Amino acid sequence: MLHVMSMPRRVVYIEDNVANLALVTKVLAHIGYEVEGAATGEEGLVCIQNDPPDLVLLDLDLPGIDGFEVVRRIKAIPAFAAIPFIAISASVMKQERRLALDAGCFSFVEKPFDIGELRVAVEEALASGFSQS
Repeated sequence: MLHVMSMPRRVVYIEDNVANLALVTKVLAHIGYEVEGAATGEEGLVCIQNDPPDLVLLDLDLPGIDGFEVVRRIKAIPAFAAIPFIAISASVMKQERRLALDAGCFSFVEKPFDIGELRVAVEEALASGFSQS
């Protein structure tokens, strides 16, 4: 059930693939989220620190600093530690899922993802009040 929100929930998606960013932005905007994209880990850190979002979606394989390092750096800042992260990755290596969760991600979604699965993951992360340090 979709709840009417007074202000759109803000999501930062750190993704270097323009097509993936466009798809996720379209899907989430359609259900009432405001999505801001960042193409590198460094850009993502700046976006998060300048205007903390309600949720971060994160590709793990990024140019510059990778997604694991982005999560670690943000979770190390007490003011931002409660922001939930969802890792989105095409990696089929089982250890990547574990590493993402160990780094502080709330959940892990495999690419190519099912749109319904992504929506559920986003809703669960936002409802969780998740914080892992």
